[in-house]
Amino acid sequence: MAKEKGRKLIAQNKKARHDYLIIDTYEAGLVLTGTEVKSLRQGRASLVDGFVQMDGHEAWLYNVHVPEYSQGTWTNHSARRKRKLLLHREEIDKLESKSQETGHTIVPLALYFKDGRAKVEIALAKGKKEYDKRQTLREKQDRREAERVISAVRRKQRA
Repeated sequence: MAKEKGRKLIAQNKKARHDYLIIDTYEAGLVLTGTEVKSLRQGRASLVDGFVQMDGHEAWLYNVHVPEYSQGTWTNHSARRKRKLLLHREEIDKLESKSQETGHTIVPLALYFKDGRAKVEIALAKGKKEYDKRQTLREKQDRREAERVISAVRRKQRA
C-alpha cells in the first residue's frame, strides 16, 4: 500500500487565531493509539478547548476531542485523554520558558496527517483583550472592502 503524500487537514482551531495573538508556531508529532488514528482518518476531531501544558520536560496536549472509533471494541480510547507531543528538546525548552511568562499560553491550531503521520500545529500565543479582537475584525473588514473596490475598478477597466 502506497503512503499518502502531502498534508490532509483533519481539524482546525479558527477561534484560537481570533482569541490569541500568535507569536510562534511549531509542528509536533502525536503519540496515539490505533483506534485514535482510525478515528482521525475518518476526519473526526475537535481542537476547540485544547491546550498544551509542560509536565516534567514533556509537552502534553489536553482537551482535544477525538471521538471513539465506531468499530472499536474494548481497546477503544477515551475521547478527551491527554496525549504526548513529540518535539525536539530545544523546542520543548523554548516553549517551557516562554509559557512561564505572564499571559503566554500554548494552543493547538491544526490537526492533520503529513505523509501518513498524525501531526499537530501548536502555537505560542498571547491572549488578546476585547478591544484587540475588535481592532483585528475592523482591519479585516477594511482590507476586504479595499479588495472589493480594487476588483470593481479592474472590472470597469476591462469592460
